[in-house]
Amino acid sequence: MTSPLKIDFDPTLDLMLERTIDVPRHLVWIAWTQPEHLKHWFCPAPWSVSHAEIDLRPGGKFLTTMRSPEGEDHPNAGCFLEVVHEELLVFTDALLPGYRPSGAGFMTGAVQLETVGTGTHYRALAKHADVAARTKHEEMGFHGGWGTAADQMVAYIKAHLT
Repeated sequence: MTSPLKIDFDPTLDLMLERTIDVPRHLVWIAWTQPEHLKHWFCPAPWSVSHAEIDLRPGGKFLTTMRSPEGEDHPNAGCFLEVVHEELLVFTDALLPGYRPSGAGFMTGAVQLETVGTGTHYRALAKHADVAARTKHEEMGFHGGWGTAADQMVAYIKAHLT
């Protein structure tokens, strides 16, 4: 049995990927919080991450530049709102580092990790301001994309961090 979400989930506004993965929680944390690891799995292939910066503290930078298969870079800047070591990351693109409003935010994301045996119960949550933004994100392929990224993360951890 898993513990409840540490942040609110509203199914009319939010999307969630939830699964138990067979890698230890501390390695999932490393994969999520160290740019040199995040770059290898964060985007569903054939997309990639060409650049990542992480300042792991509330108000700290969370920057990823996603590269399309055609070579176009798509930077996504945001900041961390909450960091609980090996348990919870909350981040948003609505704010830049230092809580500076971005003026173009799309969502607030959260990743909650919980040890289950030798694995991890993994919850990835995308919170949206309205139903239209949630629907757009879902239609863009939230479940497939975030699911593929989670699978890539597990494969990366098994190949490089264990």
